[in-house]
Amino acid sequence: MSKAHKHGKMDVSAQEHAFDGFIRWSIRVSCVSIGLLIFMAIFNS
Repeated sequence: MSKAHKHGKMDVSAQEHAFDGFIRWSIRVSCVSIGLLIFMAIFNS
């Protein structure tokens, strides 16, 4: 017999860790991309 699902009882620590890493990576890539675009705009000849 299957167990009934109980809302909020699942361990999601691995998913939270992965999501935090993804957000950190996304922010860093965004900052580097914006910095590169600014650098290219300033030193475009």
